[in-house]
Amino acid sequence: MSDQRTAPVPAHETPYYAVVFTSVRTEEDDDGYRRTAERLSELVKGIPGFLGEDSARTPGGLAISVAYFRDLAGIEAWRRDARHREAKRYGREHWYERYSIHIARVEQSHTFDRS
Repeated sequence: MSDQRTAPVPAHETPYYAVVFTSVRTEEDDDGYRRTAERLSELVKGIPGFLGEDSARTPGGLAISVAYFRDLAGIEAWRRDARHREAKRYGREHWYERYSIHIARVEQSHTFDRS
């Protein structure tokens, strides 16, 4: 979530998959959360089939992160990554009030870029 990009992940050849993670955070250890999110953002780039990620947070505290993967095998590899699993465990104990994960197959994908 620390990525300061100002453009969304571009369209990819379909089909591919989107993992949508929506969450509401606790007030605990914002700096530790940020550091962990940055580390995980770098780690996921090494997962075969990872295509990119977008994330945003509302002023009211709802966060939405979408990670894109070429196939379900990439999603499974990320789900099984020991560092990711440990971060999820710690997050449930300390950083999240609640979260939901949705996995969807992307059938159509388009990009518009004024430039």
